[in-house]
Amino acid sequence: MDNQSYEVRGVVDGIVYRNEDNGYTVMNIDDGDELICAVGIMPGVDVGDEIKVTGKLKNHPAYGEQIAVVMFERFAPSTSVAILKYLSSKAIKGVGPAMARRIVEKFGDESLEIMENSPEELTSIKGISKEKALDISEQLKKTFGFRELLIYLSKYEIRPEEAVRIWKKLGTGARKLIETNPYVLCEEGINLSFERADEIAGSQENEIDSTLRIRAALVHILNHNTTNGFTCAPRNKLVSTCAGFTKNEEALVDDVISEMVTDASLYSDVRTSDGMEFIFLPIYHRAETYAAARLQMLLRFPPKIIEHIDEQISAVERDENIKYAALQKKAISMALSRGTLILTGGPGTGKTTTLNAIIRILKENGEKVFLAAPTGRAAQRMSEVTGCEAKTIHRLLEVEWSDDEKPVFRKNEQNLLSCNALVLDEVSMIDSLLLDSVMRAFPLGCRLILVGDSDQLPSVGAGNVLGDLISSGILPTVALNEVFRQSMKSLIITNAHLINRGEIPVTDRKDNDFFFLRCASEAETMNTVIELCRSRLPKAYGFSVMSDIQVLSPSRIGAMGTNELNRALQEAINPEDKLKTELIVNGRTLRSGDKVMQIKNNYNIQWEKSDGTMGEGVFNGDIGILDSIDRNRREVIIKFDDKTAKYTYDDVAELDLAYCTTVHKSQGNEFEAVIIPMWKSPRPLLYRNLLYTAVTRAKKLLILVGRPEEMTEMIRNNKRTLRYTMLKEFLIRGMENEQLSL
Repeated sequence: MDNQSYEVRGVVDGIVYRNEDNGYTVMNIDDGDELICAVGIMPGVDVGDEIKVTGKLKNHPAYGEQIAVVMFERFAPSTSVAILKYLSSKAIKGVGPAMARRIVEKFGDESLEIMENSPEELTSIKGISKEKALDISEQLKKTFGFRELLIYLSKYEIRPEEAVRIWKKLGTGARKLIETNPYVLCEEGINLSFERADEIAGSQENEIDSTLRIRAALVHILNHNTTNGFTCAPRNKLVSTCAGFTKNEEALVDDVISEMVTDASLYSDVRTSDGMEFIFLPIYHRAETYAAARLQMLLRFPPKIIEHIDEQISAVERDENIKYAALQKKAISMALSRGTLILTGGPGTGKTTTLNAIIRILKENGEKVFLAAPTGRAAQRMSEVTGCEAKTIHRLLEVEWSDDEKPVFRKNEQNLLSCNALVLDEVSMIDSLLLDSVMRAFPLGCRLILVGDSDQLPSVGAGNVLGDLISSGILPTVALNEVFRQSMKSLIITNAHLINRGEIPVTDRKDNDFFFLRCASEAETMNTVIELCRSRLPKAYGFSVMSDIQVLSPSRIGAMGTNELNRALQEAINPEDKLKTELIVNGRTLRSGDKVMQIKNNYNIQWEKSDGTMGEGVFNGDIGILDSIDRNRREVIIKFDDKTAKYTYDDVAELDLAYCTTVHKSQGNEFEAVIIPMWKSPRPLLYRNLLYTAVTRAKKLLILVGRPEEMTEMIRNNKRTLRYTMLKEFLIRGMENEQLSL
């Protein structure tokens, strides 16, 4: 009978479990003959309700037969028996079984009607005062109001868990608000798409004010463009885009923008260099202006200068038997004297050696140094190369999560970081919102050392932080550009610099670490990638396909995108086997033995290290092996490099196959061997710093597979993705204003 479609109608006998955040419920339904267990998203359903559920009948190994509910319909308790059961379940605060019986004995089938709409009649019952009667009435109005909202929203195919968010945000007046302005459903905390709100508006009988639609469309367009890295948009482009999108006159759209700026729904700012006006969502304007102001304050009030810098650098050189290059010495000195430093440079230019000297001297002078990076893998690598503990920035700032899964940091203006120096690595990955959060927790008088490669891809989130900080010319910056002799032996490093300069890399050397395997067809490219992973590299170099080899693709889609390559590599490396358990997640099959990646920071997943150390938190970009699937406990065990994590079935949605990942997802990671397929990727992704970023992920071996023309096109295309941001403007403007006032 497993997976059989089933429908049952009856009375809710008991609620076994309910998640109030999303409405997930386990309940028993009395259909008149037996109790039937139903599980699924069913918010607002209470004991005593008459309910009809439709779903799949499944046999749970631990709990027996259950209906996995796909659709449900509820009816308010209508008979004395059902009402008594409902009230006796303590669904109404202050009404227990004894009082429930007295109410039902007095009012019978009309009990709920009296309680909701004629509460004064309840005062005739012992134990119910006028105040209590009004409170009971208010509770019922809220309860039944939510049910009415569910019924109203269901005709627009709004899922129950979405209805819960709407109710929490809009409350008892939700239906009236939606009927007046369906675009309220796009607001923060509800987050329905503009397209869905637009469908609801179009299906309603009453005419919706067109300016409400334009307001929602403007926010939608600005939000959409944050996924392209924009923190703002030129007003003229926003006007024309929105006018075309909503089919309105540009003049009307421009008027609506002015109204939204006046009421602070949007923010406006003008770039001084050319007078161009930019429009922001408030959160991004606050982030960029605040971060700029804090950085300016750091420059105006630098930390104490460390004395005898040259002597201390010489002492480190003697102890480490090393000779720093002129730019390295300049960087070390600047960090110690100015208190602020951006240290940038490509592979092999000595960033790590320079950073280690800075950290050592700071510690020898009694300063407390914190180290952090944007991702877990980047923080782990930072710990390995410095010998000091490094955390993710989210962990450093002590992240917590709001009800709508937005990060909230315990470290902020009222609870500053307790350090004398903060070192942030992989700064190219930091977006504007994260920089803002760091600066809010940054103590006055603390040193700030920012390390990154400005030629790598910018952050996935909105902003161009490292690029803006450097191009502003405000912060002390040292760009290391000398490739040291020992690094020049590696073609990976040599070719990375050639690619960065727009030159074709050396690919005809057979005795080094950088190779190009030419293929004549899509099928040959795919097969070559598979064979390199499955047999050739493990046999020739002893590399493990699980821990050492990583395939990187520019795109998720297409014949050589991560979706297709992961499917093919999974089939070749970890094929279906009756001895292996499987789980289908978001249309993907995850199998015991698979290589998987965490694709979202999750600070609640529990893990344990081999030495018994326990903790919580798995981070975006962490790669591990799916060890086992426990269907009875609904748990999945993932083994990462240094720990074993326990996932619930809900958490598994944050995992993806990781035989192949996008170049963007690989940022902050390094791998022993990297394979990059070069076969007709989407044209917008064929640009130089994407290839440069991919190449610099390899430590010992880099293999390009496919068409040389693809590589050549990427190298020639140095048109970096344009990002509209204003952090640079705010930095320059603030310092220029200060200079004018002196």
